[in-house]
Amino acid sequence: MLIIAGLGNPGAQYAGNRHNIGFMAVDAIQRRPGFAPWSKKFKALISEGELGEEKVLLIKPQTFMNLSGEAVGEAMRFYKLGPENVIAIYDELDLLPGKARIKTGGGHGGHNGVKSLDAHCGREYRRLRLGIGHPGSKEQVHNHVLGDFAKIDQVWLPPLLEALADNAEMLVKAEDSQLMNKLALAVGGKPDDEKPKKADKPQQPKPAGKSHIHQARGGAKPNIPTSGPMAEMLKKMFGNKGE
Repeated sequence: MLIIAGLGNPGAQYAGNRHNIGFMAVDAIQRRPGFAPWSKKFKALISEGELGEEKVLLIKPQTFMNLSGEAVGEAMRFYKLGPENVIAIYDELDLLPGKARIKTGGGHGGHNGVKSLDAHCGREYRRLRLGIGHPGSKEQVHNHVLGDFAKIDQVWLPPLLEALADNAEMLVKAEDSQLMNKLALAVGGKPDDEKPKKADKPQQPKPAGKSHIHQARGGAKPNIPTSGPMAEMLKKMFGNKGE
């Protein structure tokens, strides 16, 4: 069995937040045939189903973001699973909107939900990070992360979530390169294997001890595509530095 945990905050007031893209992702997977309706267990909403002949437990912790690990850890112990059986899906400031990256293990990057998972589940679980972009200054980070996706985000958000749900078997089978290519194509990008490796996010030092919501990550102004379905959105987000 695998646990796919989407991270977010419970409650209608948070449902559209960028911070809740993990919830949105597992919601999209749960809507596919073969998954049970959501029910309450392990301080979470859960749905059982199968992907690629693998039993899967979808889980949305209802403990708020900074205690997400309590629910996932409880489910792990119940099913006698290790961190290698867990996939976490969550928001990432360091990736442009619509970008996705996956890896096993690593640091928490200041993300309180990931800090909690590390504490309760161990660190060697797989992490699917979905980019929400950086607003440009640390003063705007709090409102950006806990703000709702804007209308212009609909250019990439529904296609990304639907592509993830359509190709969720790849996630379960750890066919990571193929999955990243599917997600990139869904938002009008190029498959990762056609891009130079240095095109990934720049590695920059992160302030220690600050939460994902409050820390700002500086860096150069990103390259803005001149064509494709994301070009107009990214120009509006990053084109005017003073905004």
